Amino acid sequence: QRDEFADYWAMKWGDLLRVKAEFPIKLWPNAVQAYHRWIHTSLKENTPFHQFVREMLTRSGSNFREGEVNFYRAIQDRSPRGIASAVALTFMGERVELWPEKKWDAMAGFFAQVGYKATAEWKEEIVYFDPMADKDGLAKKAIFPDGTPAGLKPGQDPRVHFADWLLRPENPYFSRAIANRVWAWLMGRGVVEEPDDFRADNPPSNPQLLKVLEEEFVSCHCDLKHLFRAILNSQAYQLSCIPAQDSAEAVALFDHYPLRRLEAEVLIDALNQISGTTEAYSSPIPEPFTFIPEDTRAIALADGSITSSFLEMFGRPPRDTGYESERSRNVSAAQRLHLLNSGMVHTKVESCPLVVEAGEAGMDTAKLIERIYLTALSRMPTDEEKERATKHAASSSVRQFAADMLWALINEPEFAFVH
Repeated sequence: QRDEFADYWAMKWGDLLRVKAEFPIKLWPNAVQAYHRWIHTSLKENTPFHQFVREMLTRSGSNFREGEVNFYRAIQDRSPRGIASAVALTFMGERVELWPEKKWDAMAGFFAQVGYKATAEWKEEIVYFDPMADKDGLAKKAIFPDGTPAGLKPGQDPRVHFADWLLRPENPYFSRAIANRVWAWLMGRGVVEEPDDFRADNPPSNPQLLKVLEEEFVSCHCDLKHLFRAILNSQAYQLSCIPAQDSAEAVALFDHYPLRRLEAEVLIDALNQISGTTEAYSSPIPEPFTFIPEDTRAIALADGSITSSFLEMFGRPPRDTGYESERSRNVSAAQRLHLLNSGMVHTKVESCPLVVEAGEAGMDTAKLIERIYLTALSRMPTDEEKERATKHAASSSVRQFAADMLWALINEPEFAFVH
């Protein structure tokens, strides 16, 4: 129910929905703010996910005032084929580039009558149903991805017809794709991996599990929070990160919790939280009306173009394609060196209120060690860790010891990894 829940998941969906200002085309910052605000509000209020998707696919209006219409404005290729590609990737987990050309063109027909019209306000655009936009008569040839002819009637918005088909409870394309995405986000790997690569020659590692997830999502009427709770309360999610056995089959069947590095935004937020510091952000896009409070978390940044060198180094996605693989959580030598040696990290450590307090108050060593562990790792130190830290404390000032300890824990895998 907390705002941070909506902040984090709006960030994740922002990657896939390409929430990012670009100049001179695509989204202007006003549109990005409207788009992100709509996504954030929908997730916070737990709007049924099929309704969330329907609004994006079928809504018409100003992209400054109706945030959801920016789904179409944010797509790199706004041709009917380009829109079909984005819809299939995002909501069906399929890559149309691997389909037969006829199938791709048949789906493109549902998006051949999306029109765009400028207004008197600079960079504002109206997205609407425009039968005149279909110069090639694609809508007449529209066929659903399962092979069913659309049978569109004159004056009927093809987008609505497609949404009706896609979001039916009995249609597996949508429910299995979203359920698998959520599982992948929480478990580090999809039952179908990559989550946006459903195809016959990339079968699920556990078909029964995928079926259970799909049925759970449908039975709760596409309630994302219900699906989160079901997965988070499962035995699979609560397993240790230590493998029970060393085999590819065991990994595919989720016999342990997969270790993975925190996302760039989460990592910098964690560093800022424990050090009591903030981060400076910039954007190559002129954003005269965008105000970012100093204490804004990186996960709450609405615009993908607003960034920092830290976010870039640690794999924040450019939000260009909507592919899951755009976000990198791989660990590099540059990242390790940055946490070890950068002036930015050392400044944050030295600024930490606990480090400052320890230097001024001459805190008891045992108590200080416990507080540093609780601050950095949210747990008490083991007896062995206490003993090792106490030996180090004897050879330095209290403040220097506190700073050294905090720096050492920041560089532990336990700090930077979901485990």
